[in-house]
Amino acid sequence: GPRVRFGPSPTGFLHLGGLRTALYNYIFAKKHQGTFILRVEDTDQNRVVPGAAEGIEDMLNWAGIPPDESPGRGGPAGPYVQSLRLELYGRASAALLDSGAAYRCFCSPQRLQLLRRDALRSHQTPRYDNRCRHLTPTEVAQKLSQGLDCVIRFRLEKGVEPFQDLVYGWNKHEVAEVEGDPVILKADGFPTYHLANVVDDHYMGITHVLRGTEWLASTSKHLLLYKAFGWEPPQFGHLPLLLNKDGGKLSKRQGDIFLERFARDGVLPEALLDIVTNCGSGFTEKKMGRTLEELISQFEVGRITTHSALLDLEALPEFNRIHLTRHIEDQGLRQKLVRELQGLVELVYGDQQVDPDVLENEYVERVLLLRKGHISLLKNLVSSDYSYLWVRPSVSRQQLQTISAEVDEIGKLVLGLMTRQAAALTVEELNKDLRSLQKQTRETKYSSMMQILRLVLSGRQHGPSVAEMMVTLGAEEVCGRIHRALSS
Repeated sequence: GPRVRFGPSPTGFLHLGGLRTALYNYIFAKKHQGTFILRVEDTDQNRVVPGAAEGIEDMLNWAGIPPDESPGRGGPAGPYVQSLRLELYGRASAALLDSGAAYRCFCSPQRLQLLRRDALRSHQTPRYDNRCRHLTPTEVAQKLSQGLDCVIRFRLEKGVEPFQDLVYGWNKHEVAEVEGDPVILKADGFPTYHLANVVDDHYMGITHVLRGTEWLASTSKHLLLYKAFGWEPPQFGHLPLLLNKDGGKLSKRQGDIFLERFARDGVLPEALLDIVTNCGSGFTEKKMGRTLEELISQFEVGRITTHSALLDLEALPEFNRIHLTRHIEDQGLRQKLVRELQGLVELVYGDQQVDPDVLENEYVERVLLLRKGHISLLKNLVSSDYSYLWVRPSVSRQQLQTISAEVDEIGKLVLGLMTRQAAALTVEELNKDLRSLQKQTRETKYSSMMQILRLVLSGRQHGPSVAEMMVTLGAEEVCGRIHRALSS
């Protein structure tokens, strides 16, 4: 089967753009019984953030798209971290020096800076002028004997072959005409992206490279490297950018596109996988609520279009609501949600008197089943609107009698209603029933009756409708609260 890779730089958290690239690679591998590899591209050592590589792998596992081979898991083509593969890049650049496809460059940073400044002054794109390409072997030996620092540059030849991109079709970029010879090995022995990704893709047996469209223009350069090594290149497919819905770049500044944040807020990974593929292309259908299995079965690389994908994060709550509903309906996943919700209740209401009954699995599960479809995040259920579910109110009969003298009668009427209605409590039915109950009181207004019930059920003046509270609490809990209030 095919071998594909996701190669992030460990410079920070995994964000939605990176997740999408990883996801396309994962789906492609699973669709064709292939292997999905995580490779950490840390050759720019100045930008490496400690712990970032582990964080990225953790987030892929969290998202449900774990790599088959990776720094954490190991595998036959390791190490999977580029800084541990320096010897390989050294050997590869030595081979290119021997064949004359690469050369040593001794230009000082100052000289390169001047070239850059002059180019910008005359409104040209800065490029290296290939000066060291023309050094004789004697001159090279002389400079080396003086102990001068050098980098290794690759000779760009004119006349690149076109290649067929899986997404963009036939393509070529005459790189030699627009840029100078690129550095492939820096003075510190670290490779640049161009060398490292070609060498690693070759030795890791990568068959298909699915990466962001920002690398499309470099692909001709990479193909020249493959040719210089005498290696068979992989197939390339470039993925259009993921942009905000107004067409701007996703903002990393606010930190609102990092997976850690979504995970912390309790967003389901399935909702993220669904939304980042929903705004792109490559799938036979675009309805909300697709599972990873559905994404895999519906994926066709030929369906990816070159249009940028516009991400509307305001739709995320709706995506999450649909996936949360599916989790609640699935018995196994529901048990996991019960435990999570119990943990949230203890976290949020731990310092208040939470009755142990309220944390019983059965009660918590009922709440989930009744609120299914009404909530977009599990943690909505511990918001103040829902505090009545977890904290039993302490109201006295005297307090209630200041609203109406008929407290006991109202209590009895509702208790009677609950025993009759227990099986099929719905908000519509209850609203009708409560209206007709009020007609059986002597002088209590409907609004006063509702005020009493609201206090009895929640201890608060505001919140969801009384009927909604009764449905969510369930008959047993409603009766318990009425009995407790009347006997206090």
